[in-house]
Amino acid sequence: MTPALLEVRSIAKRYGDLQAVHPLTFEVRRGEIFGFLGPNGAGKTTTLRMLLGITRPDGGEVRFDGARGLDPMRAGYLPEERGLFDDMPILETLVYLGELHGMRASDARTEATTWLDRFGLADRARTRLGILSKGNQQKVQLAAALLHRPALAVLDEPFSGLDPLNQELLFGVLNELCASGSAVLLSAHQLDLVERLAHRFLLISRGRAVLQGTLDEIRHDAAGGAAEVLALRLDPHPGATLDADAVHRAVAGPLAGAEATIRHAGDGSLTLEAPLAAGSDLAPWVAAVAPHARVRAAESRRLRLHEIYLRAVGEEVES
Repeated sequence: MTPALLEVRSIAKRYGDLQAVHPLTFEVRRGEIFGFLGPNGAGKTTTLRMLLGITRPDGGEVRFDGARGLDPMRAGYLPEERGLFDDMPILETLVYLGELHGMRASDARTEATTWLDRFGLADRARTRLGILSKGNQQKVQLAAALLHRPALAVLDEPFSGLDPLNQELLFGVLNELCASGSAVLLSAHQLDLVERLAHRFLLISRGRAVLQGTLDEIRHDAAGGAAEVLALRLDPHPGATLDADAVHRAVAGPLAGAEATIRHAGDGSLTLEAPLAAGSDLAPWVAAVAPHARVRAAESRRLRLHEIYLRAVGEEVES
């Protein structure tokens, strides 16, 4: 197993009567992207601030590369809120921040120029940050977090403001960072992107861990054995109309159809989805609905991160 770069043991935070973060334990390994997920107000930003030493935890311990506490010179941080200097030229801002991380001015200028070129901003080096678009400001913030080649990059909503092309660019940057042996702790709401990037995940809700592990591990834990989803696309029989209630009744009982979700599509068809155990036979489902609808398509697929999130975190939020 790859050794841990960041070890977090039972850190917690209370504000008055509010327990913002209950004791959390996890680790981030060298060369991996770790997805840190949860709904608004779950305690993600508070946790990140505790890791970085910005907020003092009430208890627990953070160890970085075997030593107590995170070394700020070896960490890069992208906060969710933009905090750079609107009136300073971009290049000078990055050089200044590089120097704060212990870089020589000449090295910081070289790295800043490299990152601006990588992010398509080389021709804006003398431009004031405040007049850039939201997406370009985000790229400058990312350059500031990665300029000194950190051993650990802590990124809070890094995809904010980025169009699909720049999202793919960031994918490449983060994968290269990990290939060099660094680690990324990533918090984002774009679950489809996080699913593509992250090696392991921690989902929290109300300050508590609810799922942790690889995608396969959290898929299994969230689904309780039903780690796949059945999807049927149903059309009416010739000369008939589709009755969603009749379809639902047809798959109830032995097929566990009470958990089935049926939605109307815009073309007059229905979509039926239901949880399945891995490797289940689809034929009984097709046979059950056949008297009421013509099956246009039938497939089973594994739960996506978005669905895992809704199952695990959604239940916590609603309770």
